[in-house]
Formats: sequence, C-alpha cells, structure tokens
Amino acid sequence: MRLTIRHTTRYEFTFPAAHGLQRLRLKPKLTHGQQVLDWAMHLEGAKHEAEYDDHHGNPTVLVSVEPGAMGITVTCSGTVDTADSGGMLGPHVGHMPLWCFQCQTALTKPGPKLRGLVSRLPADRSNVLETLHALSVQVLESVRYETGLTDARTTAEEALAAGHGVCQDHAHIFIGAARLLGVPARYVSGYLMIDGSVEQEAGHGWAEAHVEGLGWVGFDVSNGICPDARYVRVATGFDYSDAAPITGLCFGAGETALKVSLAVEQQMVEQ
Repeated sequence: MRLTIRHTTRYEFTFPAAHGLQRLRLKPKLTHGQQVLDWAMHLEGAKHEAEYDDHHGNPTVLVSVEPGAMGITVTCSGTVDTADSGGMLGPHVGHMPLWCFQCQTALTKPGPKLRGLVSRLPADRSNVLETLHALSVQVLESVRYETGLTDARTTAEEALAAGHGVCQDHAHIFIGAARLLGVPARYVSGYLMIDGSVEQEAGHGWAEAHVEGLGWVGFDVSNGICPDARYVRVATGFDYSDAAPITGLCFGAGETALKVSLAVEQQMVEQ
C-alpha cells in the first residue's frame, strides 16, 4: 500500500523565545515491510542543526529555535510504501540489547492495578503469543478509549486505575504487563490511515512485544488488531518519551499552545 502523509505541528508562544532546542522524530523508519520513497521537512521559526539516528535507531533531527520567534511550525510530507506482515517485524536488530526492553520505566512501572490485570490472564501461559493477544483484549476491556482525560505524563497504573485513556495509555499498560510476564516490549509512534477519514488530530501509538521464534510482533490495543499495511512506523522506544515526535526545551517563550494537523491517505499506484 502506498500512503501519502502531511503532518504539521505548530507551537505558538505568548512571548518571544530567547533560546530553545527541539528534537524531532518525524521521519518514518526504513524497516521490514516499509520503504520511505520520499520525505521532506520544512521549518518556520527554527533552524536545522544536526541529523542523526538515536540509540533506538530513530531518524532524529535537532533544531534550534530562532531568537525572538513567536512560534515554531514543523511541516513534514512524504510517501511511504507499506506491506501487511501480520504485525510481525522479524528478529531484533540494533545496538540496544534485547534485555533492556524488559526493564520498566516511570510510565510503565506496575502497581496493584497492573499486577491485578496480569493475574486475570489465563493460567496457562505456555503459548506466549496467545497470552499477549489475551492481554491486549484485557487492556481494552479495562480501559475505554476516551480523549482529553490523560496526557503524556499519565502512567500505565494511573490510566488503568481511571479506566479511560487513549492509544498511548493502552500501549503503556500493555508494555508494563508484558514486561511483568518477562516479555521484552517497546512503544511505537507512527501514523495510521483511518478508513473513511483523511484528516486526523494526532498521530498514533501502539506496542510491540518480542516473541521467541517470531521476533517483534505489533499490537494495536486501541483498535484490537495487529498493525497491517495501513500503519507507518516512525519511532520506537522504551515508552512514549523515547518515541515522542517532538521533545525539547524553550526558554523565555511563556505559555505554549499546540496545534496539529495530519492527513494520511492511500495513493493509487498504476500497474
């Protein structure tokens, strides 16, 4: 499937910025079942400083905020070819050891609620893949999808206790629970083509778990499926903070208002 993407992020400041640095993880990865045909980034109010792959292998761009800027606009656009692999990404690659993905983070650290959720899984967990699918169902049943009630700082335990959240919360709960089971897991940020809708308000997030004999397998808890050709992987990490599209610091700008516009659609390919 050939997908075209246009993603604009606008930060508006209440005061002119004095100084700032932003780390952008917005370019899709070259990975199994995914090929980036073209990708462009345009900046307003910021200047390109460096480009590199981070410790998770995510293409990363470092930009500086122009002194006196009243806002920053980052516009990305490009075309990506994807294939449906049943959510399977294959063996682990990269410099990060696989055991690192069994370590909990501040966002995935389990408490009583998360431990209780794991205890309700079927007692026979010999088939790891079946157990993970059961976990995905359990998370979605326990946390209804509802926007505007959680944010990037909400932990898996907090979202589970509240009983509501978004894709980021579902992924963190799944990851924390998988690690409790001894299964390496990671967060994925990216794009999803939604059937019948081009314009979106935000990107998407899901989880991947490493299953012996299969490698990394994706789980989109919010939609109850494994990622298919409609999904574009952009960045991965131990949790959302590692894979967030934009992170950084800005001094002297006061309050910041965020506006996002995103369009993902299928491009017809001539045979």
